[in-house]
Amino acid sequence: MTMRATLALACCLLIASCSAAPPDPGPVFDNEGNQAVGCMKHQPAGPGARYLDPGQVRTDETLPLLRYYTANGRKAYCDHAAPSAADRAWAGVYVSLGAERANVAGLVG
Repeated sequence: MTMRATLALACCLLIASCSAAPPDPGPVFDNEGNQAVGCMKHQPAGPGARYLDPGQVRTDETLPLLRYYTANGRKAYCDHAAPSAADRAWAGVYVSLGAERANVAGLVG
């Protein structure tokens, strides 16, 4: 391989490694459109890095979670089922952010 071809290949590899998509930070908490609700719906998936990795946590993503559980965390689920593992994980994030555990006591146990 010529020096020029080697350099071109190295540049292509460098560009490819830099343009790779960052890892998925996980789902955004579903706060049901910040509407008043009579009962809660289950979260479809647990929290990811955007809520668990201190380097990725953003106030505009955590405030809706805090507001939702502060207002609704003591309400039953609309299907009257127990909290799922994902629901418990989100409630755990709520508490880890310094919010009042009593608001989600039925979710975290």
